[in-house]
Amino acid sequence: MNGKALHQQEEWQALLEEAVREDRLIQATFSSPRGKGDDISRKLTVRPIRLKAGLFYQFERYLNNKAYHENVAADRLKEQLQASMENYKQALFKMAEADVQVLANKKGALSIVGRKAVAKRAAEPQTHNRNKSYVLPDGEPVPFLQALGVMTPEGKVVKAKYDKFRQINRFLEMVSDVIPDLPRGKPLTIVDFGCGKSYLTFALYHLLAIKERLPVRIIGLDLKADVIEACSKLAKQLEWDALNFSIGDINDYEGQTSVDMVVTLHACDTATDAALLKAIGWGASVILSVPCCQHELFRQISQPVLKPLLKHGILKERFSALVTDAVRANLLELAGYRTQLLEFIDLEHTPKNILIRAVKGGNANEEDLLSDYEQLRDFVGINPYMEKGFDHLRLKSQ
Repeated sequence: MNGKALHQQEEWQALLEEAVREDRLIQATFSSPRGKGDDISRKLTVRPIRLKAGLFYQFERYLNNKAYHENVAADRLKEQLQASMENYKQALFKMAEADVQVLANKKGALSIVGRKAVAKRAAEPQTHNRNKSYVLPDGEPVPFLQALGVMTPEGKVVKAKYDKFRQINRFLEMVSDVIPDLPRGKPLTIVDFGCGKSYLTFALYHLLAIKERLPVRIIGLDLKADVIEACSKLAKQLEWDALNFSIGDINDYEGQTSVDMVVTLHACDTATDAALLKAIGWGASVILSVPCCQHELFRQISQPVLKPLLKHGILKERFSALVTDAVRANLLELAGYRTQLLEFIDLEHTPKNILIRAVKGGNANEEDLLSDYEQLRDFVGINPYMEKGFDHLRLKSQ
């Protein structure tokens, strides 16, 4: 073993020693499997948990859309981490005071390629299985999930629907965070633009009307008549009279004068912008949007400085999508919303994984926001569709 290889091995062993010290390892994530096979998970996550018997580390794998957990005693953590690294090309260790990235070369030799210092943090072992933290736990029968084929009559999640189950729960977590921002003392009106098969629309009604017992009326809107018919039939079957579905287009919809929450999931291209403008016009308290295909700015972006990036179609497409969502987020802030861009579901399931969550009541400096937005817009040479709803801001022309 040459000097460099010896040093790399010593660094790896030192990292393992640091990880096994109690309260040091926050989380370890292994990715990019070295081999292929049904028994190899694309990602392995390790985190501390607290059981009655003491401190353990939970190794979580996903195989065939199902989660598998193995709880490893603290005194076996080092050997399990070492064995796990033999199956993956890279790993990220989140430690008490640093994030450390490890890579394996083609021969399997390990090297630490990055160590980023962070503010000191302490591991907080979970006290129970992660599944129990779901808004809709696996194992507890939920009528609408059974009707949609996600759950069995006994309440077990159908194997082929596990990704959909996780997506529904992730969405409900994001909604739960903003329930306090919804108005009280009156019935709530919610519009879901482009509701499609309405898995999340039914989930939203279940959370607000059934679990939270809030007075709520939800309207699902979509262009497909067969989809609306099926959704209406299921709502009637569940006896959810305050959940209604209609055929309609986002741009032409005039069915409400006041709406408290607007949801728009995977509305194509500028249909997302049209939905956001509707929500702003209604003064909606909460807006939840997961954009889909984004072509408008792809055709417009032009900046010679970025030519090395923009000359590659796939990079230009991704860059355009990021700019599009940055435009939306900034314009929502200018409209008086506190805006967050959140990861909706793992990238391994879909690249369309950004959720825009906006809550009315932003108090940022409008002049600074406007200046920042105009500089971005003019730098990349765009004229966004969504700007047409902001004439009152006197946006400067390019």
